[in-house]
Amino acid sequence: MTEQSIEAVRLSEVMLQPSPINPDWILDGEPEARMAEWSRSVDGTTTTNVWDCTAGRFRWFFAVDEIVHIMDGSVTVSSDDHPARTLVAGDAALFRASTWSEWHVENYVRKHAILRQHLPPSLLLALKFSGNVRGALRRAKGLGRKEPVPSGL
Repeated sequence: MTEQSIEAVRLSEVMLQPSPINPDWILDGEPEARMAEWSRSVDGTTTTNVWDCTAGRFRWFFAVDEIVHIMDGSVTVSSDDHPARTLVAGDAALFRASTWSEWHVENYVRKHAILRQHLPPSLLLALKFSGNVRGALRRAKGLGRKEPVPSGL
């Protein structure tokens, strides 16, 4: 299957499906969450999602790095090493992998999220090496030049 060079959606129109919060994590209320993944990187390490949730208070474990952009509503988030902070439409935040946070949704929140899995150090080294090789080959072929090469040189 060939990947498209551009994937685009209208985030407000992404159709969400039920994505229940782990009942053991719920601290107050009956929050109902929904989610949809709308794209995935070719290597499978990064996904883009839309998620929403109704009122409630719960703990959340971030297994991967997650960058969120609040689209609608608000949520107050905190963790053991970060005081409570209310995020409203237009705000963004990074939640690091392997951390817990507490979420308090007073009424409703909708977010766009980019989730990125960490790669093993050995794979990161291999990717860095291959990038260095590709860069050296481009430079050797003159592909890294910013100006066109005059003909006849």
